[in-house]
Amino acid sequence: MTIKIVLDPASGTAPYEQLRAQISELARSGALPVGFRLPTVRGFAEELGLAANTVAKAYRALETDGVIETRGRNGTFIAAAGEAADRHAASAAREYADQARRLGLSQAEALSLAEEAVRAAYAAH
Repeated sequence: MTIKIVLDPASGTAPYEQLRAQISELARSGALPVGFRLPTVRGFAEELGLAANTVAKAYRALETDGVIETRGRNGTFIAAAGEAADRHAASAAREYADQARRLGLSQAEALSLAEEAVRAAYAAH
């Protein structure tokens, strides 16, 4: 199985972020199944025409997000924690809600600001 990654050099989004987002989506959709072994950093960098540091940065971000796990010399794999992104997002939402309440915002104001931030984040991609 090969991974279909398309990087857009004209995009305003950094190559590592494009790579991170595509691998994350492929994992969430099941196109990359749990336990799938990802290419080595060097191998993937060569295949994609990127610097090894760019791929390594994407892998680090994916590992932090719980999408992939590195097993030392055995390689890097799609993590079994399929719900990791949902857990991280729920935790961030709780932190935001607590902070907004402490700042004295009404529920409507907090929701409006959150919706605006989400719209802006998704419009940027």
